[in-house]
Amino acid sequence: MKPAFESGVSRRSVVVGGGIALAGMAAAVALLDPAAARATAPAAARDASAFRAAGIARSAQVVRAGQTLVYPDAWSVRPFPLTSVSLGQSVFTRALNQHLVLYRAYSVDKILAVFRRNAGLDTKGATPPGGWEEYGPNPDAQRWGPAEYTRGQNTAGAGGCLRGHYGGHFLSGIAMAYAATGEIALLNKVNAIVTGLEECRAALAAQQVAGAARYSHPGFLSAYGEWQFSALEEFAPYGEIWAPYYTLHKILAGLLDAHALAGSDQALALAEGIGHWVFSRLSACTPAQLARMWGSYIAGEYGGMNEVLVELYWRSADPQKSEFLDAAKLFTLHTLVDACAAGTDTLNGKHANQHIPQFPGYIKLAAETGDEHYLDATKGFYDMVVPGRSYAHGGTGEGELWGPAGAVAGDIGPRNAESCAAYNMLKVASYLFFNEQDPKYMDYYERTVLNHILGGRRNQESTSGPENLYMFPVHPGARKEYGNGNIGTCCGGTGLESHVKYQEGIYFRSADQTELYVNLYIASTLTWDETGLELEQVSSYPEAETSTLTVKSAPSGPLTVHLRVPAWSSGVQIEVNGESAGVAAEPGTYATLERTWAVGDTVTVRIPLAVRVEPSYDRADIQTLMYGPVVLTATSSSSSYLKVSLADRLDLTGNVSRGISKTAANVFTIGSLSYEPAYNGRDVAYHMYFQRNEPTVTFAGHDSGVANPRRSGRTLLDEVWDQAPFASRSAFLSTVGEVTAAYVAAGLLTARNRQKVLLAAGRAPIDGAS
Repeated sequence: MKPAFESGVSRRSVVVGGGIALAGMAAAVALLDPAAARATAPAAARDASAFRAAGIARSAQVVRAGQTLVYPDAWSVRPFPLTSVSLGQSVFTRALNQHLVLYRAYSVDKILAVFRRNAGLDTKGATPPGGWEEYGPNPDAQRWGPAEYTRGQNTAGAGGCLRGHYGGHFLSGIAMAYAATGEIALLNKVNAIVTGLEECRAALAAQQVAGAARYSHPGFLSAYGEWQFSALEEFAPYGEIWAPYYTLHKILAGLLDAHALAGSDQALALAEGIGHWVFSRLSACTPAQLARMWGSYIAGEYGGMNEVLVELYWRSADPQKSEFLDAAKLFTLHTLVDACAAGTDTLNGKHANQHIPQFPGYIKLAAETGDEHYLDATKGFYDMVVPGRSYAHGGTGEGELWGPAGAVAGDIGPRNAESCAAYNMLKVASYLFFNEQDPKYMDYYERTVLNHILGGRRNQESTSGPENLYMFPVHPGARKEYGNGNIGTCCGGTGLESHVKYQEGIYFRSADQTELYVNLYIASTLTWDETGLELEQVSSYPEAETSTLTVKSAPSGPLTVHLRVPAWSSGVQIEVNGESAGVAAEPGTYATLERTWAVGDTVTVRIPLAVRVEPSYDRADIQTLMYGPVVLTATSSSSSYLKVSLADRLDLTGNVSRGISKTAANVFTIGSLSYEPAYNGRDVAYHMYFQRNEPTVTFAGHDSGVANPRRSGRTLLDEVWDQAPFASRSAFLSTVGEVTAAYVAAGLLTARNRQKVLLAAGRAPIDGAS
């Protein structure tokens, strides 16, 4: 698919005016409030190092006691609270610690500035964060209520029309950070934001125009007037408005996280007011009107409004809470749901992250209503994206849009893989797993959270922005779109959350509290209050092969432990207390241990790590180098595919082992190229894909001198190594004989050249790595 622009400008920014900061481009970095800076340290000394140390913190037990987490009965498996899992030292630790610096340093007044100005309140000298979280060119006029606005009246462009979204993400993220650390200063910021939002809501409710309430409902809360919502109902396009329900979703999600994780009843009350207001607007719309709204490009993008409204329904004790569930249903894009449920792929040309966030909401609607159509649609949707539209690091989309089904190499362009899309696909995968424990969902989760999400956080401390990329492109010589750290953008917003919740996918539990799923091998400690289990996982994975789980406090009864065996793995070994566990450890499954556990029991999981090649979905010659779950990227600024020969470096397992060296932090040298992990957060030019190039048939350094023939898009060497791993040298030689014979029969190889190939294979030291 050809991109519309090749300037690094997001499609979201095509018609946006008013000084908006464009994704991937430099923008002014907003400073901390001067008053807040003076209150904490002299300006010259105010740098990231001042915020590395944790503040006074509550115990995990106290934090958990203040949380309210709700899961549907339909989910047979559920996550643990963030507070129940603490991260140990791992490759994820640097991103978490860097992000905590931001949260400790950042001013609440900056987050509230756009809300306060819109409500006519004192901004306390603060300026907005910047980027898309800006006042825009016409902030005072954009306080319009529905009665004040006529279609086309906003001629200043969409600049500033998304304001408030970033603040919602910030509220979610800082609530997650508090849940993970217990730091009281972070809790105080959560409460200060919620209190500030309530002040703004009250001020909005009090506003009048011509003697009547300016806004249609006292629950209305936004950083701009209600006019964007009424204009959407009249089908205003992107450019006149900018995705008002997308912004509202972020605000609602932040309030619900503040309630769930930080115990803020005020946040729940605010969310309930918003929910009633949403129902009051949408319940007056016709089905045809809603269909056109939700199908409109960007303007109708509503994020996960259906998801948060179902969540609000679960949380609320409001006598009229049925309105929240009814409103959630009104966000159904029936044409997309019906197509995905039927297995009809209509994604080509659609905006990826406009639609991905809808599906976690459909899963929750299925859980609440029992309507399996929603769940079938989500399963169908997932299978249309993974693997057929997923790049090596788990990202999807080119220029924010999906290309044709099954086009991965064919859809590599200059701006692949929006960070938001990966963030939301992780939700889809995990929520599907809660319904049906198919290991493929957590295989995808591991790949994406390790490579795309962790790699999306620049390895740099900042007190002013999330340092999260916008696009994680995959074309030759790509650079991650870090820009100014994406302050104020959509991906800066999801980046505010992603790096303080790495622990959420490591372990899951069954609804009846009798089974534990170990999904990710990340150094961590699990405290499972309901069973009495405390489990410590010591691991340097994926920089080392072995993870050891030790029972520090034994569960009160028998417990079944399921250990994920990655689909890409081979030869996984599982031991209990130093002895073989005697359980099947087949790739792409969960190995199951059933026993009564005692303090000191250990489970050791060894997952052999090796360098291997992974062809793209639609082109066998466009490949990625992998080390276990790690995507390896070649550092090079070349704008053309690197041509790489690997056949003569393969051993009997089919892994790359000859002429390869490894140094610390999973950095490899193969030939003249250096490969480093996609997760390291470095800002360098790289190649995630290369073009396989073996002009002659070569085995382990022995060149037959015979041109490598091709049929049906694959070469003779491809067909040989497709059969790996080989049980023995003789099995390898037998395969070479069979494949070459087939090429002779097809007239693609002469008998004489076949003998040359067989001779080279026979002489090659192919028994193992060397």
